[in-house]
Amino acid sequence: MGNIMGTDTSWLDGRPPRLGDLIDDHCPRCKRLMNHAIASFVGDKVAKVICQTCYSEHPYLEGQDKKKAAKANSKAFNQVLEKVSSEKAPQESPTAAPGKKRKAKSSYRPLIRHKAKKPENK
Repeated sequence: MGNIMGTDTSWLDGRPPRLGDLIDDHCPRCKRLMNHAIASFVGDKVAKVICQTCYSEHPYLEGQDKKKAAKANSKAFNQVLEKVSSEKAPQESPTAAPGKKRKAKSSYRPLIRHKAKKPENK
């Protein structure tokens, strides 16, 4: 018996990927690593892919989520934010335990139900 998936995995045979080949990539719409068909190339690199689950077309993300990559690049922003927040540290009450959220003051409001009137007999 021949390999059924032979046409879908041409890059595993030592050949470069072709249009329509299936590759795994992160789908921003599905928010998962899914099967994608190659839609376009720029030179020898895959440029756009089409998700085989939701059929959305998006740039090839190389299996990486854009949000996760952006967090790694925001190191400088976090440093500036720490400097600013340390200068303007909020004054907390000494009774509040560190790391716990304070509960908002809630006033006791009892549930009042109106009693239904009994039907009058005629």
